[in-house]
Amino acid sequence: MTSTAPEAQPEAARVLPTLTPVDDILADLAWRGLLAQTTDIEALRRDLGAGPVTLYCGFDPTADSLHVGSLVPLLALRRFQLAGHRPIALAGGATGFIGDPTGRSAERVLMTADVVADRVQRIASQMELFLDFAPGPTGAVLADNLEWTAPLSAIDFLRDVGKHFSINAMLAKESVSARLEAGGLSYTEFSYLLLQAMDFLELYRRYGCTLQIGGNDQWGNITAGLDLIRRVEGSDRVAVHALTVPLVTDASGAKIGKSTGGGNVWLDRALTSPYALYQHLLHIDDRDVGTYLRLLTFLDRRRVEELDRATAERPQSRAAQRALAEELTALLHGVDELVRVQAASAALFGAGALEDLDAVTLAAALAEAPSTTVTGEAPPLVELFAGGLGLSTSDARRAVRDGGAYLNNRRMTDPAARPVESDWLHGRFLVLRRGKRSVAVVERAAPPDD
Repeated sequence: MTSTAPEAQPEAARVLPTLTPVDDILADLAWRGLLAQTTDIEALRRDLGAGPVTLYCGFDPTADSLHVGSLVPLLALRRFQLAGHRPIALAGGATGFIGDPTGRSAERVLMTADVVADRVQRIASQMELFLDFAPGPTGAVLADNLEWTAPLSAIDFLRDVGKHFSINAMLAKESVSARLEAGGLSYTEFSYLLLQAMDFLELYRRYGCTLQIGGNDQWGNITAGLDLIRRVEGSDRVAVHALTVPLVTDASGAKIGKSTGGGNVWLDRALTSPYALYQHLLHIDDRDVGTYLRLLTFLDRRRVEELDRATAERPQSRAAQRALAEELTALLHGVDELVRVQAASAALFGAGALEDLDAVTLAAALAEAPSTTVTGEAPPLVELFAGGLGLSTSDARRAVRDGGAYLNNRRMTDPAARPVESDWLHGRFLVLRRGKRSVAVVERAAPPDD
């Protein structure tokens, strides 16, 4: 899978933001907190200033989707492209068979060829959303390392690649030494470093790629590629570079892109709905939102610092969180989806018509709310509110009588009233609300099959 101009990209790919080019990419990355390590920053600065540089970042198919944390290096590729350079997004169709031992205490479960191929296709389609593939000196390239690895025999690999690596040097790499201390690693995992190094060499030969970027935990793998290129091609003729971005954790110590429940926030809407993404970003800690704005949006310095001041001076406004949620939801899912999500968020708490929401958006908005299921005719309101919101019967009756109980945002005053057929949103949901913030959903059970 090597492509410079995908024939048909998903709809969201057609809404790449129109952004102001960055004059000094390294200064912009430094301000955003995106510079962890580089091999020789002055040499890199010189080469970046001399003309378009081709760079790459690799993404292994470890899941069915990339997650929000993957956006940090992926958007870094886009930032380089905006600064006049050519990015290569590499899907690890070969390295995905092995699994990177970096940062892991145990070996991954090996995937079948079908699973790897399916996952590569999925993450490749996601990478296409963030890069510009228009023909030209900065047109992005999509590649899969299985293309050059699969035809290679084991003998050729050992002779042409393995002979350039010292076992002593490999054992000193942090990704290897950490696993050895933790109980050891297989020869299969031990070879991962060589495979990634070969990728850099192959992309250097095919596209003149002279810069690899990645997470800071990839430093050992990336510099192995530098060493291989210099040994094979001749150190006096090659200027290649490495740059890593930091591995970011939030104030609680969780990796960027982790939800409060501990799971990843995925780019695939089937795994993390646009509404769930938007709500996750709205609730980012004040201590972290400035970091997220720098790493995950293309907002300029003036705007980000303005939002920093708003967080410091008026934290209750949540202005920075709203800006983050709007920018990232639109970037991932498009402006139209952002509008639907905002409408759902407002309607759920009484500031809009729930009846106007489509079934998918409404279901996503209700997914995190307490829920209960009824079969057949719905019980009286007092029972619905007691069961759905976890109230006592007396508290539920009092809420209805005092005007603090709402059915589909309509104030209810009769505890004995029952929902009618037209109350069921999309024939399926009743939305209960007590006051401004307590929301629950009643879902009608599907009739049994005949």
